[in-house]
Amino acid sequence: MDPIIVNYLSGMRLEGLQVFKNMAVVPLFISHNGGPEYRLLREALDKSLITITEVDQSGSVPEVKVVSTSQQPILLLDGEELIGAKQNRILNTSILLKGNSEMLIPVSCTEQGRWRYTSATFSDSDVVMSRRSRATKTLTVTGSLRAGRGYLSDQGQVWSAIDRLHAASGTTSLTLAMRDVFTTKAEELEPYKGAFESLPHQRGSLVLINGEPVGLDVISREGAYAALHPKLVKSYAIEALAVSKNEFDAPSLDKARAFLGEIRECEGIRFPSVGLGYDYRFEGPSVVGSALVFERSVIHLAFFRLGRSERADDRTGYLDRRVLGRG
Repeated sequence: MDPIIVNYLSGMRLEGLQVFKNMAVVPLFISHNGGPEYRLLREALDKSLITITEVDQSGSVPEVKVVSTSQQPILLLDGEELIGAKQNRILNTSILLKGNSEMLIPVSCTEQGRWRYTSATFSDSDVVMSRRSRATKTLTVTGSLRAGRGYLSDQGQVWSAIDRLHAASGTTSLTLAMRDVFTTKAEELEPYKGAFESLPHQRGSLVLINGEPVGLDVISREGAYAALHPKLVKSYAIEALAVSKNEFDAPSLDKARAFLGEIRECEGIRFPSVGLGYDYRFEGPSVVGSALVFERSVIHLAFFRLGRSERADDRTGYLDRRVLGRG
């Protein structure tokens, strides 16, 4: 693992254990400074500093066009959902968008039953893709990068993951939209959001569901993390609702520390980011992750536990398949 990531993980402090029903959150605190400043997607959209559209009138499923008039970089977070235009999309990776720039960014469809305009531009859906779906997407994007095909996901697997989320949640959608799961479950998600409020100086969370660690997200700047925290809590809580059990082993800090130990054993490889900096990709026997690094500062770090069907011995065939989006 790269020394930048090793040092970052070494400076991570676990503090306390917050528990609500079958979900537990360990707040994460980082000793390193917050690195360069940037804006977030919601702020940039609210201030009309960023415009996101289809690449042209016809559209292209795996890409959208972003135009920024912001002087500062803008952080687009892996798994954040964009709604509108010809169909809803999620970001395939975290991107630190250069100020005053125009570029195409890699995305995946989260609404396979629609391919028609509902708006000229995209907006923020206030949703981050569910944890298990993000794990699947991260794995396939990493495979695409290793094969030299760029930041493409396996669109079929993304759709399958959303279908599984609907089935597990008992929800339906006319356009098979991921966001409809969150909308239907909004009332049930509220108590989770209330139970896991962001703490002063917190910059990340390690999450356990049914007593077992399932993932973590860390953001470089305290204010940015506080703004993204409710979205991230929902992305884990939607899964907690879907896999709730009456009985499970109690969550513990020891399990959280063991998960960090697994992360440190992951093998990593570095790629040029779509935007500023570098995109690091990590894989282990039961863990997958990524990190966006700019000016030697970790901007976003995310790791996920892989389910049995997604583990290393079940990944055969991905690199032999051509990854194509479709509407």
